[in-house]
Amino acid sequence: MSIRIGISGWRYPRWRGRFYPQGLPQRAELEYASRCFPSIELNGSFYSLQRPQSWQAWHDATPARFVFAVKGPRFITHTKRLRDCGTPLANFFASGLLALGPKLGPLLWQLPPTLKFDAALLEEFLALLPRNVEQAAALARRRDTALMRGRSVLAAEGRRRIRHALEVRHDSFLDAEFIALLRRHRVGLVVADAASRYPLMEDVTADFVYLRLHGDAELYASGYGDAALARWARKITRWTEGGEPDDAARHAPKAPARTRRDVYCYFDNDMKVHAPFDAAGLMERLGQRPMRPTDLATRS
Repeated sequence: MSIRIGISGWRYPRWRGRFYPQGLPQRAELEYASRCFPSIELNGSFYSLQRPQSWQAWHDATPARFVFAVKGPRFITHTKRLRDCGTPLANFFASGLLALGPKLGPLLWQLPPTLKFDAALLEEFLALLPRNVEQAAALARRRDTALMRGRSVLAAEGRRRIRHALEVRHDSFLDAEFIALLRRHRVGLVVADAASRYPLMEDVTADFVYLRLHGDAELYASGYGDAALARWARKITRWTEGGEPDDAARHAPKAPARTRRDVYCYFDNDMKVHAPFDAAGLMERLGQRPMRPTDLATRS
């Protein structure tokens, strides 16, 4: 059983001098944050394809047992809207994320608020996703010619599996057919707490649970108080035990019970510097400790 609590991104100017110690060089921020939390959601990959040198540098800056969650490109989810994605997916997997090696954690696919549930479209997209690094490397070799020279990583060792999680933002996904589709493909449904802006769905659809906590009352801005953190700690404990919380917001029958589940949880309420401190608070409620608690206590 693994519980990884972390933050969504790490490079925020307003965090400097509050979460990051005064005078810490920007180039050292990932190194610092990755020693506070066991996982970070890497979201630069959402905005553009990254270079192999960047992926390798992120790998090298983080501890041995650290894991990145990686956000899939908005070109696929928002521009292509999941249609005709074979080559864009190949380009993404060729761009260098395989250089993360065993530090490659789940891949996050966030759909735009205007994209409605289309079972056939989603079925086709999910069928394209590689389920292990061997399949990902094979897909990467079908990349666009623009990525041929010095901009590709096509090798992967072993058959480490790749997990995928889907975050939806339209009410049409509140449908038992959607839940069943994710379960057939063993894709995790993202539990997204978004201050009631987007649907809250807590159906378990895979052997792991992926949470994104965007803000308790105000999207990206508000923090989580003691009661809210205690509530999420209770739910996470139940998911890791293989069950489901009694008050889960389900839209389909319960998933079969398991002996255990892994949980990944990322705080995305970065606007007012709540995310790292809320993540630390949740870790403590789950019996974990950030690696640098004295630095975390410097919040002003």
